[in-house]
Amino acid sequence: MTRRPTDLDRRSFLGAVSGATAALGGPRLAQAQTNSPPLSGAMTGAMSGQAITRRIARTGQNLTALGLGTFLTFDLMPGAPRERIREVFRLYAAGGGRVVDTSPLYGSAEASVGAFLAETPAETEVFLANKIWATGEYLGDVGAATASLEQSKLRTWRSPIDLMQCHSIVNAPVIVPLMQAWKKEGQIRHVGVTHHETAAHEQLIQIVEKGDVDFVQTNYSIFDRNAEKRLLPSAADRGVGVLVNLPLEKARLLKVVEGHRLPGFASEFGATSWAQFFLKWAMAHPAVTSVLCGTSNPDHIIDNLMAMRGPLPDATMRRRMVAHMETIPGFGTIANMPWYPGKERQYQGLIRTAQTRARERLRE
Repeated sequence: MTRRPTDLDRRSFLGAVSGATAALGGPRLAQAQTNSPPLSGAMTGAMSGQAITRRIARTGQNLTALGLGTFLTFDLMPGAPRERIREVFRLYAAGGGRVVDTSPLYGSAEASVGAFLAETPAETEVFLANKIWATGEYLGDVGAATASLEQSKLRTWRSPIDLMQCHSIVNAPVIVPLMQAWKKEGQIRHVGVTHHETAAHEQLIQIVEKGDVDFVQTNYSIFDRNAEKRLLPSAADRGVGVLVNLPLEKARLLKVVEGHRLPGFASEFGATSWAQFFLKWAMAHPAVTSVLCGTSNPDHIIDNLMAMRGPLPDATMRRRMVAHMETIPGFGTIANMPWYPGKERQYQGLIRTAQTRARERLRE
């Protein structure tokens, strides 16, 4: 099945949803559409105009500039209510978003993504990025990786999976060739590698320059701009797609600007909130394909969606944005702050529960 995100304005998106539902004649999809609450005024604004998309030179794939991340935000304990994250997913898709990133390591997130995809009228247009983390029982053992792929197919009800990534470059010499074989077999459509730490950039660059991958996922933000030095240019030179993680530095950027007014020049590129300010900054780099931003708050996803509408800052403006941030106290020491400051109890899923238990064992 070919899945290609398209540039959709509000009218054409709603028309496409209606037509697809009628053509399928499936009661589940029809019900998912008719039972959805009406779009709010803010949502209508988020959907106005064309969504910014980027084309991957290496494969011709088009992706929306804003992607939906699911680490921690979509991880809930079994039996916990999922209405809020279901609404986040619904609003993201209704607002034209077409890139969702998840992993078997994200607790219950992968299973939730699969369930929400099944409820989405535009499901076939959503580009699903997943991951493999497997070392095997001995050097060259691919059994665990193969089992992980099959599990991901079942949880997300997807085959082929649009993008499979070697998670945090774990066992990359074995996993990357395996994923290349899966691509030839038609089990996945693209091959990628990921990491979320600057220290791993050199390894990512080596893999990109070998020509082994279609995508690279890396940390990149107005605070941590290290990827600009070599990784992003290397990906651009080879036509490799770039997915960005940590664009808001796990909410630390938003914490630093609390109480500070958005600079007046933000209106020149259509930013009306700090989140849009930071997301547009990352989107504007010409090598960046899609910026992944996770949330469990429906209001926040509407705000984020507005970042992929309207103009993006040019190189001169991006430098001005950095210079402005450097005047804000605490910006230079964001790395010393905990992730999701002030939200320590907000994400209480399988991952955080396991981390809490591990800390308790250390104190025993």
